[in-house]
Amino acid sequence: MVNKLELLRSFIRVAELSSFTQAGESLGLPKSTVSEHIQALEALVGARLLHRTTRRVTATQDGLVLYERGRDMLANMDELEGLFRQDGLVLAGRLRVDMPTGVARALVLPRLGEFMQKYPNVRIEISCTDRRVDIVREGFDCVLRIGELTEASLVARRLGRLPMVNCASPSYLAAYGIPMTPEDLAGHVLIHYVTILGSRAEGFVYRQQGKFLSQDLPSLVTVNNVDAYNAACLGGLGIIQAPVIGMAEHLAAGRLIEILPGFPAPPMDISLVYADRRYLPQRARVFMDWLAELLAPYINAQPS
Repeated sequence: MVNKLELLRSFIRVAELSSFTQAGESLGLPKSTVSEHIQALEALVGARLLHRTTRRVTATQDGLVLYERGRDMLANMDELEGLFRQDGLVLAGRLRVDMPTGVARALVLPRLGEFMQKYPNVRIEISCTDRRVDIVREGFDCVLRIGELTEASLVARRLGRLPMVNCASPSYLAAYGIPMTPEDLAGHVLIHYVTILGSRAEGFVYRQQGKFLSQDLPSLVTVNNVDAYNAACLGGLGIIQAPVIGMAEHLAAGRLIEILPGFPAPPMDISLVYADRRYLPQRARVFMDWLAELLAPYINAQPS
């Protein structure tokens, strides 16, 4: 028999995503089961909770009231699960997070087993994408973001700033020479990274005498994906400017070489972002604390 909390969880996801199908995917349930949950909950409370059309599902006025109160109720239940025990055994359920590919590959995935050993009942779904995911609509508990934050409706926990490094491959430097100052970049090429192909890319950005300057350089290759950006550099197609955290392995192995170490690009903000402080599951709080501790050695403290 389905308990009332399961009915409530299904309703909240449908209300947030405006879709039975997406809610089912988020919860790992068939669409038909989610629909049955909503019907059972409406019968239980004696009110219509959702307006259904062929294109969209929206909450009724009664549904909005239940959504606000039910969200807090579920958050309180998650808090109660871990209130009296500290061994992590009560932490259970699905945790969906998104993070940059480089951070996941270089740092998080190699160490994730440590977290899973401590909290064996948590099931983690990790998304790695260059696009800005919709935290609410796609059902993410938290997201690790690099760069400027633009969504004012989200809660951000700023971790600090990622130092940057200028990189090129040995084959590129053999062909173009090793620049010692920004003035030596004449005749060099960048690999351009843009989120949307066709948009304008930044030039070579660097700090000199306390100011950040930009020098336009040509590019033979433009990409819109971090993996492609790194691969193009490894293939000798130009210079890149990237966070040290994602380049450390390549630099240590000699696959890439740091250039112009005295002229770094501005550090990039790194933050943990989530939708609602009240509705953050305890397992998400614990994971974010673990992730912040894992990243700390690679991050410069955020200036006040």
